[in-house]
Amino acid sequence: MRLLVLGGTEFVGRNVVEAALGRGWEVTVFHRGRHEVPSGARSLLGDRTAPDGLAALAEAEEEWDAVIDTWSQEPRAVRDSARLLAGRVARYVYVSTCSVYEWAPEPGYDESARLVEGSPDAESIDYYRDKRGGELAVLDAFGADRSVFVRCGLIIGPYENVGRLPWWLSRIARGGPVLAPGPRELPLQYIDARDLAEWMLGAVERELSGPYNMVSPRGHTTMGALLEECVKATGSDAELRWTAPETILDAGIEPWTQLPVWVPPGSEEEAALHSIDVSRAVRDGLNCRPVGETVGDTWAWMRSLDGEPPQRERPGRIAPGLDPAVEAKVLGL
Repeated sequence: MRLLVLGGTEFVGRNVVEAALGRGWEVTVFHRGRHEVPSGARSLLGDRTAPDGLAALAEAEEEWDAVIDTWSQEPRAVRDSARLLAGRVARYVYVSTCSVYEWAPEPGYDESARLVEGSPDAESIDYYRDKRGGELAVLDAFGADRSVFVRCGLIIGPYENVGRLPWWLSRIARGGPVLAPGPRELPLQYIDARDLAEWMLGAVERELSGPYNMVSPRGHTTMGALLEECVKATGSDAELRWTAPETILDAGIEPWTQLPVWVPPGSEEEAALHSIDVSRAVRDGLNCRPVGETVGDTWAWMRSLDGEPPQRERPGRIAPGLDPAVEAKVLGL
């Protein structure tokens, strides 16, 4: 198979490139040159936001079996690349998000839930409408039969540049009492970026189309299992002090951002993030590795770095994590 990856040097894109190379595919990466391309992949340089930024892609005059696109800002950048590639690529796989569903989705929502408005011609507006605009741009150029929309929830794993799982690992590695947001048995849904990559490559091979919600099945793991695996992976003396949601909220701590991954049980946020129907993706080949493997491999990657894990900047994004002073106060230390 011949694969084109638009952005293949960070997090999801890098995992896609490595997985495709592992299958023996021919891989071309179109990127801005800010990071190295995995060994074995061909590199094309360009900036999708710049005038004539797609020139290298246009001049290549190659054809591919599929393109995988992780873009999350201006929909018009997806529009331009999709139009350019419509006659040269068999299938367009766009990494979208469950945020394209109207707020607040019902618990257990599937791909038929109502969607936000978006425009393929828009500048960057906000994350969820940008992603919906990207979907519409692909649909306009490739049609429903040649488009795959992978609507992801929480993505974690090696190369994570958002900082959610890396923050927990770093915090637990420091040891001592740790504010663990309860309840311990709170179900979590996420997708390891490597499992996401493998599913998308399988979707190309099987010539799938349409939208797919993409996280682990509900009940795959819990908040307790995730944090206990962090303790195990780091080998620290951390003491997880499970704290009631009411205590956390009364302290003014922001779920999801200050305590990454966690949202209060029974909230609209839990319905949106950890109560997603993924039966369609499971039917069509989704396999999710154990949480211990995701945590352990992410920690091994972090230890291999020279310094702190990278964090991707995005307008309006707040760096995840809880101030040590706030944690100590809530724990009564």
